[in-house]
Amino acid sequence: MSEQQENKNYAAAHDDYALTPVPENARRGLLSMSAVMLGFTFFAASMWTGGTLGQGFKLWPDLIIVILAGNLILGGYGALLGYAAAKTNLSTHILSRYAFGSFGSKLPSMMLAITQIGWFGVGVAMFAYPINKFMDIPNLPLILGGGIVMTYTVVVGFKAIEWLSAIAVPAILILGFTSVATAISDTEGGLDTLMNLNPVENMSMAVGIALAVGSFISGATLTPDFVRYARTRRVGVIATIIGFTFGNSLMFIFGAVGATATGMSDIAEVLAQQGLLGAGIALLVLNIWTTNDNALYAAGLGLTNITGLKRVHLVLAAGAVGTILADFLYNNFVSWLVFLSVSLPPIGGIIISDFYLRCKARYPDPAQYAFKHINWAAMAAWATAICVSVISPADGIFSIAPLNAIITAMLAYVLFYKLIYRKEGAALSRSYP
Repeated sequence: MSEQQENKNYAAAHDDYALTPVPENARRGLLSMSAVMLGFTFFAASMWTGGTLGQGFKLWPDLIIVILAGNLILGGYGALLGYAAAKTNLSTHILSRYAFGSFGSKLPSMMLAITQIGWFGVGVAMFAYPINKFMDIPNLPLILGGGIVMTYTVVVGFKAIEWLSAIAVPAILILGFTSVATAISDTEGGLDTLMNLNPVENMSMAVGIALAVGSFISGATLTPDFVRYARTRRVGVIATIIGFTFGNSLMFIFGAVGATATGMSDIAEVLAQQGLLGAGIALLVLNIWTTNDNALYAAGLGLTNITGLKRVHLVLAAGAVGTILADFLYNNFVSWLVFLSVSLPPIGGIIISDFYLRCKARYPDPAQYAFKHINWAAMAAWATAICVSVISPADGIFSIAPLNAIITAMLAYVLFYKLIYRKEGAALSRSYP
């Protein structure tokens, strides 16, 4: 067998059902799916965001309210997408073909793929910078080495992500709780003092919740890329809620408690000050590796939807781009968060609206369905939702821009669909099996 043929066989074997439903024999149970979703949401950037929130709110009850509110929004949003994925066993990008059209879906796939490549690059830099700072190892080999290793596990596919998550999740939990315990023991007066410390900065509840939601809204939008492997709909929904509502909240709390105790929002500096440098580096490596793998995996699926090429080859290309741009993305992290909070939530909102409101939670087999080329109702709803997000007020009940975008996208999609495709009416949804 020639080398070229071997490469083709490898790519085909590791395609991970990029364009088709996950077959029954490849689906996973609750323990496996929960580990994958926790590995996805256990991200150092969430700890960093938690550190920022910890400097803007009193630990109890203000910060806990902000964290729970933000992650309940993420969990509910992700669970709606997770149910759709577990029922159809399709990725975000194939689900978007129903809502956006076969060609129209390429635009959200491109947006989501670019975003996840960006997150991958941020993660590679977040892996390299603390090690460089505390161990004086040059950045370049760390970035290159980290990018290569993380890309390789994504090339292997979902199975490698599953194995890595099973190792990383317990380790991250142990290290995170160790950091919290250290923060409490190192503070005079212990937990009571930490809970009653006044914040060093002023931040409104709405801004805090928006930051909490915006920090992982792109991940929640890509929930179907992983939950499509769930054995049942119940498994898919529960695993999603565990990942976002429990897992992401823990990351915020770990970061916030450390920031409250030390006055530093950077989790690497917090751990170093606590005398947990070695453990801290291990936490960062595992934390970043699991989420980066999921981000790059999702990017590969998006690029496959756009190009039709093999997932393995696209993952290699995306990993190389993310690694090369790692330094730039790391140094523009805050602006990246703002960009995410405006442009991505409507994508998931439109998919939710199409699946539940228009099609009554019933999609036909993608191999037998005649997709629209471009669903202009989805495009109009997306543009409308972005505009609403941009003009959201700075304070008050309507100031959580990502939530505004999701709700606007859902309602606008139904309205625009009825206006643009009036002749179809409800007959199309009733024709679904």
